[in-house]
Order: sequence, then C-alpha cells, then structure tokens
Amino acid sequence: MKMLSAIIRPEGLNLLKEALHEEGINGMTISEVRGFGRQLGKKEIFRGVEYLVEFIPKLRIEILLKDDDVEKTVDILLKNLKTGEIGDGKIFIYPVEDVIRISSSERGEKAI
Repeated sequence: MKMLSAIIRPEGLNLLKEALHEEGINGMTISEVRGFGRQLGKKEIFRGVEYLVEFIPKLRIEILLKDDDVEKTVDILLKNLKTGEIGDGKIFIYPVEDVIRISSSERGEKAI
C-alpha cells in the first residue's frame, strides 16, 4: 500500500475528484495549506495598494492506494492538474505499513 500526498492548486480539485471517481478511486482527504516554492509568492493589489502574498493558498490531498493503483492515480493527477506553469504542485508517494478501519477492525487492503 502507498500514501499519495499532493500539493495542488485549489481550482483543480473538482475536476480531479471527478476524474478519480471515474477510474474507481473513491477516497481522498483534503487539507487547506499555505506555502511557497519556486513561485516565491505573488503580488496582489488591494484598495490600490500592491502587496506581496508570501504564502500561496494550496490544497494537500492524501489518497491511500493499493500498489496496483499508484501509477494510474499519478497519471490522473498529471493529466488533470498539469498546466506547465510554476505552482502546479508536487506529488509525494510514501509506503504504508498497515491501515486499520476503526469501525470494523479490518486491516491492510481490506480497510482501504
């Protein structure tokens, strides 16, 4: 099993959710996050005054996957989120030793 974690632009979420659902990937956790990378922030204008937003609002999505679903899921993210511009985000993949569904005590892939 693997945990796929990705930092994405908020505007890509609904399209991504639909694309994942169409391919049978039906669970995802979403967190609102802020950060910067190569973008180094962005300039905004408020009431005629320019200021720098140093930490850009993003979303972190986390998806627990069977090993066989990892590449398919990465492809879905790339197809639906990639604009080719700085700020598209990052995808991280981590090994998961075990998962336990609290309500039923099921473990491993049965608990996904």
